[in-house]
Amino acid sequence: MIRPTLVVIVTLIAGAITAPVYAHSQKAAITRVLFNPRTANLEVMHRFSMHDAEHAVKQIFDGDADIISSKDTQEKFSKYVADRFSIMESDGKALVLESVGYEIEGKFFWVYQETKAPEAETLILSHNALRDLWPTQINTVNIEGKHGLRTVTFDGSEELITVNLKPND
Repeated sequence: MIRPTLVVIVTLIAGAITAPVYAHSQKAAITRVLFNPRTANLEVMHRFSMHDAEHAVKQIFDGDADIISSKDTQEKFSKYVADRFSIMESDGKALVLESVGYEIEGKFFWVYQETKAPEAETLILSHNALRDLWPTQINTVNIEGKHGLRTVTFDGSEELITVNLKPND
């Protein structure tokens, strides 16, 4: 069994080694899906590098789009992300994710969503934000708070990924 601490250390080392290569254009996003027992909600937090977001909005909206200082562009990008991310139960029924907001925090643009946590032990995910612009875009989703951590990665031709949330034996 791999210890979580070891995974974190390896991830940090790998990140430090590859950081100079991706100093500008990362073409990668991280999404955290949290089953929050305190609120009984499923909370979704998408994190994009500002550099990628800046380039993306100029291609998605127009060459004058400014995600740094334009609230309108920030809102449009938030909606763009929300429209390209979905969670379904195993029967194909989509969860209705409500927008909670967005923000710029340092070098990152965050998009927040939530819904009532489903009872399902299997979820089907889709995360195509920026993948329609850049074929090399990688979107990683970490699902936490229900029987440990599950991680899935959307790259290449991945459109839907089924995640089993049942406890590991």
